[in-house]
Amino acid sequence: MQKHSDFSPIQTILVPFIHDGPGLNALDAARHFNAEVILIGVVVVPEDQSLSTGAAAARALRRSLRIYGKDKRITSKTQVIVSHQPWNELSNLIQDEKPDLLCLEFDSHLKALRVTVSDVLTRPPCDVALVRGKISSKPKQVLVPVRGGPHAELAVRVGLGLQSKGLTTLHIRRTDDPNTGTDAPFKGLERVLNQMPDVQKQFEVTDEAAQVILENAKKADVIVLGTTLQPITSSASIKYVADRILNEAPCAVIAVKSGRPMPHIVLDETSGFEAISILVDKWFAENTFHADEFSNLRELAELKKQQGVTISLALPALNEEETVGKVIRTMRKELIQRFPLLDEIVLIDSNSTDRTREIARKEGVPVYIHQELLPDMDPRRGKGEALWKSLLVTKGDIIVWIDTDIVNIHPRFVYGIIGPLLINPQIQLVKGFYKRPLKVGQKMQAGGGGRVTELTARPLLNLFYPELSGVVQPLSGEYGGRREALERATFYSGYGVETGLLIDIYEKFGLHSIGQVDLLERIHHNQHLEALSKMSFAIIQTVIRKLEKRFGRAVLDDVNRSMKLIRRDNKGYFLDVEQIAEYERPPMIEVPEYLERDR
Repeated sequence: MQKHSDFSPIQTILVPFIHDGPGLNALDAARHFNAEVILIGVVVVPEDQSLSTGAAAARALRRSLRIYGKDKRITSKTQVIVSHQPWNELSNLIQDEKPDLLCLEFDSHLKALRVTVSDVLTRPPCDVALVRGKISSKPKQVLVPVRGGPHAELAVRVGLGLQSKGLTTLHIRRTDDPNTGTDAPFKGLERVLNQMPDVQKQFEVTDEAAQVILENAKKADVIVLGTTLQPITSSASIKYVADRILNEAPCAVIAVKSGRPMPHIVLDETSGFEAISILVDKWFAENTFHADEFSNLRELAELKKQQGVTISLALPALNEEETVGKVIRTMRKELIQRFPLLDEIVLIDSNSTDRTREIARKEGVPVYIHQELLPDMDPRRGKGEALWKSLLVTKGDIIVWIDTDIVNIHPRFVYGIIGPLLINPQIQLVKGFYKRPLKVGQKMQAGGGGRVTELTARPLLNLFYPELSGVVQPLSGEYGGRREALERATFYSGYGVETGLLIDIYEKFGLHSIGQVDLLERIHHNQHLEALSKMSFAIIQTVIRKLEKRFGRAVLDDVNRSMKLIRRDNKGYFLDVEQIAEYERPPMIEVPEYLERDR
């Protein structure tokens, strides 16, 4: 018999919420307790379909979870499990959450999760309650059949937690039980129940336990009974008692099983192509978001306030006088003045020769020239240098970067990045993706753009970092992350910054730490082919640098860092050599000026 302390109230109940499946009856049952209810979203994908097809269902489920999460007693976990067979992952998550009770709808939840009663009750991840039927808003009579043991104690705890007007414990003994005629097996229960005068105690001696329970169930609104998976010859077997009660009782039934520790199951991420493919599909479904999920800015700002985090928007710029003013005004109006989502906006300029800095100052934002920051370190050209140094001049716990050449600027380019970071504490980096129409003359060609992404970046990632092959646009300029992760990452100074940062976060924190969000459409000034060629050259260097660290062998010292550009004038073709070398900056957390700033 367990100690008296096991009768402490049930304080947390976890309920899986299945997309297009069960969950409501289990949630209704959980709401009867004076406890916090944790909702976990689950999307079950048919075996013959890719897990990535579950992305839309996951998005819809997150929307539903947020609605239920408005109830102060409900905590909705917006990290949705997408799986062909989700039970193992759900079990692992339950071990992390450590709820007092897992609440499942009998039969329907099990079918949706593709498990049997045996799967759940043989090695439960925690105390489990199988709920059959809908419990009335105020159950008047709760019947708790008990035969002693840990399951009986759990049944009494659950029965007491239902807060009904009356609770009856039905103590059942078999005729061949040597303790028949004594209350020895129930001493542990009696010490508690005797302190509760409203609990009625009834004793029965019978070899037909199920029939006696069903007779008494006629006067009850809910039956709560413990169950085991003992051999079929035992009257406590799921086959003999609980199974019959679950199928025949005229009222709602809750069958409970006390949990035992189970080993943590980890998906093998190194077992070959098929395992990686499944891993990527699953990541895509669970960690791909849509900006519309976060369009309720009041709700998002409240979530930010609850978490006590600060958010900075850093704008890298080089000669963007045509668009920078509108970018700043749009973000300040919507995300600072109307909704307190951003705490600051700063411009990180790369020594523009036009009016970019002047316009930004007129708009009231701090302006920094990245070549003038950290003067003891030789300044380098490139966007990566500006992003790295923005860590030095921003204060936020979360930092978001967007390019300043966006023609169709909209607040979603920022709140879409922020949303996943606020709803999922595991995510450290969020990448934006979008349709990129290509402007040819005065006309827009749908589906153009992204040439370096599709011809260089994604093929390289598929080849050497297949875990990252689900990232739609690894080179997008709209992304953000948590300072505690970004300050520990290396930054490449030029075009390789996005690729290097993505690989670095993956290697340091794992694939689950990366999210991506659909930002709909982005219109910007497209670059000419020569510039794209230089960009590809730098990205290839970046990937090789990362591979050097993986394999412990220098490669770039043996290869060419200068690029021969083919040009043509009125005299014909000629070669022009340009040095395009990608250099690393160390993690900002290692820079003395940064540490001194924090102090």
